[in-house]
Amino acid sequence: MRQLPWTHNLIILSQSNRPEEREFYLQMAVRELERQFKSALFERSVLQPTHVSAALKQMQPGAAAVFKDSYVVEFLDLPESHSEADLHAGLLAQLKKFLVELGRDFCFIGSEVPLQVGRRDFALDLLFFHRGLNCLVAIELKVGRFEPEYVGKLAFYLEALDRDLKKPHENPAIGVLLCASKDDEVVEYALSRTASPALIAEYRAQLPDKAVLQAKLHEFYQLNLAKQAPDE
Repeated sequence: MRQLPWTHNLIILSQSNRPEEREFYLQMAVRELERQFKSALFERSVLQPTHVSAALKQMQPGAAAVFKDSYVVEFLDLPESHSEADLHAGLLAQLKKFLVELGRDFCFIGSEVPLQVGRRDFALDLLFFHRGLNCLVAIELKVGRFEPEYVGKLAFYLEALDRDLKKPHENPAIGVLLCASKDDEVVEYALSRTASPALIAEYRAQLPDKAVLQAKLHEFYQLNLAKQAPDE
């Protein structure tokens, strides 16, 4: 009772039919809560705001709160040297855990989704739907660092989704480029002129050092306090 919010306790207690079912959901909720603490979700959210394009901010003002700047996928047990195929296969094999890491309201649609444009065939790495944003979410995987030209390909996929797969009542598709590393300034430049609702995020194969992030968070708060203090 002390480890979960009161609302979560009420939901589990009221909707569980048997003690075994109640215990199952309680343990699941506690495990996920513990993992979010270990992954330093709060520190990452404060220190690393999500990089989204101006078009995405305009189309979906609340999208920045839905997505993260980095996603921790330590559950994949990826070797230090891995390929995009390794990352792709691992995410599919651990899809349930990846959905939890993505957050609420994400629904999986498909992998290597075929897109035909003209006489050419293309394949989108991963396709999801977000119930809250009411739109398709395309995820492209890159195991190297972010390069500006990736934004153009992602925009191409989003255009194809909007023309050929999007339902009339849905909002325009959102693109997520998930890469191993990125330079924030390069990301800012790449997203500043694109007309596509896109964002750039990192994946982390290991849990972050929570103590280091906490120290950086402390410095961040101290700096903000110093800026807000009246001049003497």
